[in-house]
Amino acid sequence: MKRLLSCALLGSSLFLGGCVLSPGSDMPYEKSGPPIDDLVDVQPITFGLVQAQNAARKEFISQQSLKEATQEMTSDTSDYNYRIGKGDILNIVVYDHPELTIPAGGERSSVETGNVVHSDGTIFYPYVGRIHVAGKNVADVRAQIASSLADYIAEPQVEVNIASFQSQKVYVSGQVSNPGQQPITNTPLTVLDAITSAGGLNENADWRHVVLTHKNGQEEIINVYDMLQNGQMSQNRLLNDGDVLHVPDVGSQKVYVLGEVLRPQDLPMGGHRFSLVDALSQSGGIDEVEAQASGIFVIRQGGPGDKMATVYQLDASNAASFVIGTEFELEPQDIVYVTTAPISRWNRVISQLLPTTNLTRSSVGSVNDYNDL
Repeated sequence: MKRLLSCALLGSSLFLGGCVLSPGSDMPYEKSGPPIDDLVDVQPITFGLVQAQNAARKEFISQQSLKEATQEMTSDTSDYNYRIGKGDILNIVVYDHPELTIPAGGERSSVETGNVVHSDGTIFYPYVGRIHVAGKNVADVRAQIASSLADYIAEPQVEVNIASFQSQKVYVSGQVSNPGQQPITNTPLTVLDAITSAGGLNENADWRHVVLTHKNGQEEIINVYDMLQNGQMSQNRLLNDGDVLHVPDVGSQKVYVLGEVLRPQDLPMGGHRFSLVDALSQSGGIDEVEAQASGIFVIRQGGPGDKMATVYQLDASNAASFVIGTEFELEPQDIVYVTTAPISRWNRVISQLLPTTNLTRSSVGSVNDYNDL
């Protein structure tokens, strides 16, 4: 009887131990498709690789600059001339004839005393009558008024300027400090001007995919990063009435740092470039106890031929290799992965087995205690 009870207790202990070793149910699955190793291209990060990448990057920038120099510059502002629109307020002065000029003073500004362009695009002026000014520049209006006054005044000297710009505006939205509308004035307004007037891009902005939507619905993608970092100013478009400039958030423009680092995280690359060492240092560095120094990888989508990804490996067993890592530039959506050292993997297996071992010892001890009784 005692032996039978002992066997039952021992069997139940082994059953419980087996549950610990094999948690969960048995889920059948199929292994299909080519091995993952066949879909990736592995390259060591060496001084030669870094030099080749830097040369390719400089060549690309040089080609873009050449293209920029030969194409028609749509952002050329040398011949910019503001056209008067409905709602603008004109300030008209006829020298030596104060009766034709309403003076502005301490109580009234030039905006309050100016001539408003009506909804039909006209203004009224003494001795001249109603004249159409919408679509004209101030030089045209000045000449027209002077010509009409010549019948009443000898050699009239006329000055026309815009006291308030009300007719034309652009809209800046998204990841800027002060989104809102901005007036178009007699000073050309470009993409960079509008962003600067809006307080600049904030830390969550995507510098590479700023969307410019024109009044006719046509869209352009503006790379502000290339303008500021690489001098590709052909993208600095001249803005027109009704344009909408939207700065999206950083979205997927990030670098992901995973594995044996102190702070696994994603790093936004909106307006920054990161080297491999930058990404590791901002993540607290590699875990010196758990990490395998020779297993620092950068996984990048795409590769030669039909490869799914390219894996770059930095062997930092010699600390001097980090010098190469400072020159290896990351791209958006790169994954930096630091593997675990073999001894750490063994320690984790042991730590998972220890609870099972303790349970088995406890069960055997219970059987011995029963036998003693």
